Amino acid sequence: MQGILEDYSQLALWLQSAIALIGLALAALAVNWLLKKVLLRAAAPFLDRRSDTADRAAARAATAAPLLLVSQGILLVPHLLPSVVTVIHNVAQALIVLSVAMGVSGALDYADELYRRRPEARSRPIKGYVQVLKIAIYFGAAIVMVSALIDESPLLLLSGLGAMAAVLLLVFKDTILSLVASVQLTSNDMLRVGDWIEMPGMNADGDVIDIALHTVKVQNFDKTITTIPTHRLISDSYRNWRGMSDAGGRRIKRALYLDQNSVRFLTGGEVEGLRRFRLLDDHIARKEEEIRVWNESELSGDSDGVNARRMTNLGTLRAYVIAYLKSHPRIASGAFTLLVRQLEPGPQGLPLEIYCFTNTTDWNEYEGIQADIFDHLLAILPEFGLRVFQEPSGLDFAGLVKG
Repeated sequence: MQGILEDYSQLALWLQSAIALIGLALAALAVNWLLKKVLLRAAAPFLDRRSDTADRAAARAATAAPLLLVSQGILLVPHLLPSVVTVIHNVAQALIVLSVAMGVSGALDYADELYRRRPEARSRPIKGYVQVLKIAIYFGAAIVMVSALIDESPLLLLSGLGAMAAVLLLVFKDTILSLVASVQLTSNDMLRVGDWIEMPGMNADGDVIDIALHTVKVQNFDKTITTIPTHRLISDSYRNWRGMSDAGGRRIKRALYLDQNSVRFLTGGEVEGLRRFRLLDDHIARKEEEIRVWNESELSGDSDGVNARRMTNLGTLRAYVIAYLKSHPRIASGAFTLLVRQLEPGPQGLPLEIYCFTNTTDWNEYEGIQADIFDHLLAILPEFGLRVFQEPSGLDFAGLVKG
């Protein structure tokens, strides 16, 4: 009979513990539901409607309240083993730290999102700094969580980190390099979201779409994405086309390869024929006067024409191209350089380089302007008695064989 009474007494104790645990769980669920389904929804109209980042951050932080109830309430549950109480209490404390860290992390994400709405965010993004803060927060949270689980002071763990400094430096080597690179890129305004960059070593040629702590994402013109480690943008070289975009003009630097055998002096009749070009009126008049004065002063009665200065078809073409570019409505003037120059002759002929800038940086318009200019120049060459150099093709040899 006494054994039966002891069994009933033991069962009653377990029932009390079970009822208290169920009540604690229901209370925690009720607090969680009240905070997330009632209070947060009531506060939703006063939060930012353009983003749900703030809602998620608040929900994560609100999870700490039911966990706090569990961590303190478990101490009041009767007849539980001390070891069970300790484990539940410590785990709940650790989860409270984690939920608070996640809430703070979400708040930092929301702060970054608010900053990105500002105009200066394109030139000075703070995403890298936000990620550094999040790493520090989670690192600190991890130390506190471990301390809560083992029921020891966080200072005990921190005191042992000195011996682990070398290991931590090795583990976080890329993070440290990326942090330094991110600070340099931002403080020196070396890179912005939206910049067009070329980095052949990383197969990147396109627009920067994201600058983070560890990586920079570049959307190439073929719509592929290249991910570049941030520190590589400091250690390696790359080309940033932002200066071209800011200046408002894009450079044309291309050469016409002329057949050197077609370069010659112009006859008097050919000079008169070239007067048909309105763009050459001033050049021909000035050049003829310059040549006349020089010949009269230097020849001294020498009748041999080989000693006289004469106009060449190539020099006249250069003058025409310069005048044509200066009068072109889509070629930039003012501070932009405009040159038509000869380069060193080679096996492919004599390069006549056109160096100028369009008054637009739009890619489609730029290519159209460049093509129109060279279409015109290629078509006008026969008027000056000049030929484009072109290596013989199969059709040329076929014509020789037939001949």
